[in-house]
Amino acid sequence: MNGKSIDRAAPVQPALVLHPSSTRGDNLRAPAARLEEAVGLALALDLDVRKAEIAPLRAATPATLFGKGKVAEIGELCAELDIAVVVVDDALTPVQQRNLEKAWQAKVIDRTGLILEIFARRARTREGRLQVELARLAYERSRLVRTWTHLERQRGGLGAMSGPGETQIETDRRLLAVRIGRLKRELEEVRRTRGLQRSARKRAPAPTIALVGYTNAGKSTLFNRLTASAVEARDMLFATLDPTMRVVRLPHGRPAILSDTVGFISDLPHELVEAFRATLEEVAEADVIVHVRDIAGPDSEAQAADVAKVLEEIDAGEDSGRTLVEVWNKIDLVAEDEREALVARAARAVETRGRIVVPVSAATGEGIDALLERLAALVDQGEPVTARLPANDGKALAWLYRHGRIIDRTDAEDGSVSLSVRLDHAALGRFERLFPEALTSHAAE
Repeated sequence: MNGKSIDRAAPVQPALVLHPSSTRGDNLRAPAARLEEAVGLALALDLDVRKAEIAPLRAATPATLFGKGKVAEIGELCAELDIAVVVVDDALTPVQQRNLEKAWQAKVIDRTGLILEIFARRARTREGRLQVELARLAYERSRLVRTWTHLERQRGGLGAMSGPGETQIETDRRLLAVRIGRLKRELEEVRRTRGLQRSARKRAPAPTIALVGYTNAGKSTLFNRLTASAVEARDMLFATLDPTMRVVRLPHGRPAILSDTVGFISDLPHELVEAFRATLEEVAEADVIVHVRDIAGPDSEAQAADVAKVLEEIDAGEDSGRTLVEVWNKIDLVAEDEREALVARAARAVETRGRIVVPVSAATGEGIDALLERLAALVDQGEPVTARLPANDGKALAWLYRHGRIIDRTDAEDGSVSLSVRLDHAALGRFERLFPEALTSHAAE
């Protein structure tokens, strides 16, 4: 990131992890669970966590977040344990970060900086690296006062002009703005390319299914189980970063495209959501979104709420009209006497709330056949109809690809197109109103 980021070339650095606990925080999670997650993030960055503790916080101090007594206490602890990096599991202002570094004589990194650093190390594809770099530059731009040591310098005027001229901080901001603009243009090209790829996939009768979920919920393990692939799946936060797509064979031989996406996390930096929007569009455009939950974890409900929040940000939430399936993963880790109650709770969710819930174990394979049957039924739901479109009716053709499931397509020599397509009842009604001449018949079930 900059002079104050984690030194990747250095040996493993001793770290202290702090979770500021206050009533303004996440009430869905216990402070101990938040601290455990912060430690997991630090370990994902290969830090040597020598101590982790919850720091009670009645009110945030503008200059240092913590009060003077707590700052002094942590400073003594840093000296005693020879701490090189302090991870604060909260958002720090540039001033707070700078002051804490001076007080503790150690590098200080907040939650956003930590997640950005992990993403920077894990990105493998050119697209992933562009996205991470854009997010990090957006983060740095607000922290120039902290990250640059030469900002007091100024460049003088030219020729006979007097006065200080452009300050270094203005120069750095301008250079960052130029770099950010270039990255955005490159990512716009990535978005355009992805759009073309999605259009090409939609021309083939293969539905798309996107796996989403909290980081370490078991998405990659489920992905490997469904597709017989070997995507890296480790018990580590953000083990998978770059999206992966494979073909999965649904029951009765029908293929579908399954995508594994980056894991979500609580307080996911806004910079990352924006930078990864091109990738997350794969989720928003999917026919079915599969939300993988670690149902055996103590924070399953809170994690589900965090995932729902991100899905809303990318217009793929429950109100978007997308088909959502909840996969309650890791049931093999649930005690035997609790598993029966869990399965019953999943059935009630379907019956009473209309939610599609499938309990599975991606590790053992339990419940996988039921999940595949459910997915096959979802991508094939809707009433089969036949539509014949003239050569110049590209609008109706695009509408059907966007809202229906193309079963068969025949292109005539005169340019007209005949389609057999499945539309749910709401979509069928809209199509009849928008293009009354295109619909010719209802296909046989």
